[in-house]
Amino acid sequence: MSGTGKAIWTADMQDGTYRNPILHADYADPDVIRVGSDFYMISSSFSHTPGLPLLHSKDLINWTILGHVIDRLDLPGFDKPRHGEGVWAPSIRHHDGKFWVFFATPDEGIFMCTSEDARGPWTSPHLVRKVKGWIDPCPFWDEDGRAYLIHAFAHSRCGIKDKLQLIEMSPDGRELLGDGVIVFDGEERHPTIEGPKLYKRRGYYYIFAPAGGVVPGWQTVLRSRDIWGPYEDRIVLHQGDTEVNGPHQGGWIELLSGESWFLHFQDRDAYGRIIHLQPMHWSDDWPVMGVDRNMDGIGEPVKRWNKPDVGRTYPIQTPAASDDFSAPILGLQWQWQANPDSRWYSLSERPGNLRLYALSLPEGAGTLYDAPQLLLQKLSAPQLQATASLRFFPEEDGDQTGLIVFGIRYTYLAVTFCGQRLRMSLVQGTPEEGNRVEREVWAVDLDVQPRGASVESIQLRVTITGEASCRFSYSLDGSVWRQAGGKVQASAGRWVGAKIGLFAVNRNRTRSSGHADIGKYQVEELPSGL
Repeated sequence: MSGTGKAIWTADMQDGTYRNPILHADYADPDVIRVGSDFYMISSSFSHTPGLPLLHSKDLINWTILGHVIDRLDLPGFDKPRHGEGVWAPSIRHHDGKFWVFFATPDEGIFMCTSEDARGPWTSPHLVRKVKGWIDPCPFWDEDGRAYLIHAFAHSRCGIKDKLQLIEMSPDGRELLGDGVIVFDGEERHPTIEGPKLYKRRGYYYIFAPAGGVVPGWQTVLRSRDIWGPYEDRIVLHQGDTEVNGPHQGGWIELLSGESWFLHFQDRDAYGRIIHLQPMHWSDDWPVMGVDRNMDGIGEPVKRWNKPDVGRTYPIQTPAASDDFSAPILGLQWQWQANPDSRWYSLSERPGNLRLYALSLPEGAGTLYDAPQLLLQKLSAPQLQATASLRFFPEEDGDQTGLIVFGIRYTYLAVTFCGQRLRMSLVQGTPEEGNRVEREVWAVDLDVQPRGASVESIQLRVTITGEASCRFSYSLDGSVWRQAGGKVQASAGRWVGAKIGLFAVNRNRTRSSGHADIGKYQVEELPSGL
């Protein structure tokens, strides 16, 4: 894949230890497996495409994006953004020589994809069961050849949030057999239990399940000698005296060396659900995660620890962030806000550039909040600077291109063609009384005449520091930078962190052949304390 720039947010301390989080990026609701000496992690993607990002590692610390399980979500309505809907909490397993990914969309049902190679190609999503409100499915194949599926419920769809259900499944994973049994009710001790992962060890069946809610919750483990229960429960990981709120939802990995580890997320608001790794051991056939400071079986997250024993040392790797658009396809870090449309962009019209076409917003979309053609990626470090270098070729009034930090509340720095001139503006979008409103908070006319020719060498930049505080700036020559307005605050999206990226649109709903060519998108991590 094309890419430029240094690795950002490296968890590998290169002295035999690592720091948490291992990924300072929004890989929500992760699940992880080991196949031989390789590790694979998958996460939620909601309505963003390509979906179901799949990451690879050799040591659980250094990760790269391997690909995506689905290119698009071929369900009604996903050609437009459906914020917070779409793909929720997937699971990944390797069984019978194949990789299996199960996921749910909360309004449509439970789906399954398979592949013999984690890089793909993956089968198209197969609808295992059409049902509303069943979420977070995880398959399990027992030693006797029988197969099962454990899942949770979405309170917003079916009024249930504290129960887990087990259903027998055909061994080929294509259908569920019967209606299932509620194997755990957490109403008294574990309200809002979800994200179950089913394992077997030393004759016990274990269900690892986050409980208590995304931000304040904890990790619960259930165990039973019978897969149908009854299950006894224990809290095995909580925040304790640490700064890691809600340490839960993830997967258990056992290494070839015999070590056990638990990978999970922490919700960090605008930064999203970032990924932590906890050492884990077994005591009296219960998992103990992190550091058990009180010797009560309930662990607390570690900040720094010895790296997993995988037999050798691997080089530092991090998911791509920067891009020079030299490859024939988009970098794996990019996602659209809805199912992609080839009319939005080109990587071949001007090789070495990403061309974004200034197309109108879709019918019913009054602001960029509902624009599917936003090309975005995750925030990849707590402090970073992102710079887009572009040429602008406007044709009609209302042609616009820009750099955006997107969430429920969002801000973008845009160049707009209006009245034969170019206007640089900083715009904020907010929800007000059920509607989306955009307001220009700063603007200046540029001293250039673009009609009939390109505007060369515009650079747009956002600098993110502190708790996702953003400052936008621009340059017309690459050397003199001018600040655009004051500080603004990044905002989380619906179940996701803030995203950052690029767009081109026509705001007047005019048919236009205008476009922007982005030659480089550069992301740099900034030192802490700025």
